[in-house]
Amino acid sequence: MMNLLKVQYGMIQTTRESLFRYCETMSPTDYVQEVENFGGASIHSLHAHVADCYRVWLGSRALGQSLAQVKPGAVDNVQKMRAAFQKIDALVYEFLDEFKGTWDPDMQASWKSENAELTELWLFTHTTTHEFHHQGQIVKIGRQLGYIPPKLNLAKPSATPSTEL
Repeated sequence: MMNLLKVQYGMIQTTRESLFRYCETMSPTDYVQEVENFGGASIHSLHAHVADCYRVWLGSRALGQSLAQVKPGAVDNVQKMRAAFQKIDALVYEFLDEFKGTWDPDMQASWKSENAELTELWLFTHTTTHEFHHQGQIVKIGRQLGYIPPKLNLAKPSATPSTEL
């Protein structure tokens, strides 16, 4: 049986790769340039923030892992950022394997945030939608720096998806 959330995450990875290819068209200086209109954020700092969100919500909170923070200074080019996201991809798949079959939105997670009991489905949804929010910001910064982005809508699933991921 197909693991639907793994298929969905695969589409997210494909879309992320399109964003990485777009970022590779930028000069290394522009990739790390802080933009005043975005509170001093840069493209690479937003990328690092997205990766770190996955680390915190899925790795630390859901899986109880102590993982190193993804710091912008350590991932200051697209190749390093891709490598950081390869580790995040492994973490996401570990999370999906760990909680496979527990996606009932009424099922309470085994841990609580400060003011709510959150489900595993909420955690996955939060981290993936958070990534797309920041993708939009990255594209907007890129436009301000003079780079015309490709269409970055969610990638369409492949014509013959795997039946078991």
